Amino acid sequence: MAKLLQDSCNQDAIFSKFSHSSPANGGNGTHSYSNNSSYQRLFANVERDKIDQEIAHNFEIQKLSSSSPSNTLVLADMGCATGPNTFGTMQHIVNSMKRTFQSVCPTSPLPEFQVFFNDQTTNDFNTLFQSMPEDRDYFAAGVAGSFHRRLFPTSSVQFMHSSYAVHWLSRIPEEVLDEQSPAWNKGKIHYLGATETVAAAYSAQYAKDMGNFLRARAEELVEGGIMVIITSGNPDGVSAAGLPSGLLYNLLASTLMDMSKEGLVSEAEVDSFNLPIYITCPAEMRQLVEENGHFSIERMELTAPTTWIEGAVDTREWIDHIRAAMEGIFTNHFGNDPNIIDQIFERVTHKLEPYNEEVNSKLHEKVQLFVVLKRI
Repeated sequence: MAKLLQDSCNQDAIFSKFSHSSPANGGNGTHSYSNNSSYQRLFANVERDKIDQEIAHNFEIQKLSSSSPSNTLVLADMGCATGPNTFGTMQHIVNSMKRTFQSVCPTSPLPEFQVFFNDQTTNDFNTLFQSMPEDRDYFAAGVAGSFHRRLFPTSSVQFMHSSYAVHWLSRIPEEVLDEQSPAWNKGKIHYLGATETVAAAYSAQYAKDMGNFLRARAEELVEGGIMVIITSGNPDGVSAAGLPSGLLYNLLASTLMDMSKEGLVSEAEVDSFNLPIYITCPAEMRQLVEENGHFSIERMELTAPTTWIEGAVDTREWIDHIRAAMEGIFTNHFGNDPNIIDQIFERVTHKLEPYNEEVNSKLHEKVQLFVVLKRI
């Protein structure tokens, strides 16, 4: 534990120097995350039965609740955004815990539940708490700060959840932005479709970030505590470049290059712009967890997150969801001129239209990684 604390302090110093903060769109407007996040909700809902199974079979609810001085189970959602997805997810988990507790201890009073909602300090917590259900049966609090470092007291949380959040990098790898580096990513905005040196730089940054994430959670979770991670994934040994996300990032890059040729943005701005997103695979995630050494892997598998989609995907709706999650990254880099931002997403929507058949042919690929870890 002392080693964990020392590592956490060292990483805090590094993080404060290089932190990257671009939250999802706040408010309740046309392009807000709260109005454009149904895809993320439905992706995560695919895993609900599995979460129920893990709570029933691996979460020692009687032991964990009785070990709390106040008979309270503490839960945290890491990367909650602005709602409403987080509320439905956490309520489902609380309900699942109640059912499990009643089956194990039918004559005992139910424990109380404390749920912490975490996201970056720049997240729109006002919208989050204004939309919080009044009839919730848990105590709620917000915790602002990057989950790449410590956020909770030692051994204070019994259950952690994170959905579509850990794929965000804390920063862009330095060498990708260095014109003198072999990994300089000129003309590209992501590692998918770029050179191997760019991909290696992204992979190394993800390893650092997940290492920090796992170290922090290892300190905060109680022994026997459970953590569920749902994130973008791709099969071992298979590049994600051929997936719809790879196509999208390449079309975004070509859109920005077109706009630079028209003088709407500068070429230098495009060359220095990269998306802080990384898509991992089971083997890579397993290695990072094993290197941490404080968790057992209870479950790890790739699933198809879009089984609920009937027919073809709506391209405009897809881009609206992408914009709600990513717009802050573009405005931070290219400025907040609404005309420029509107053009970026409008143009890429039109660029995607000829690829509708290709996108829909890959709609049900297994590109969602479901991970359940237990603190040992």
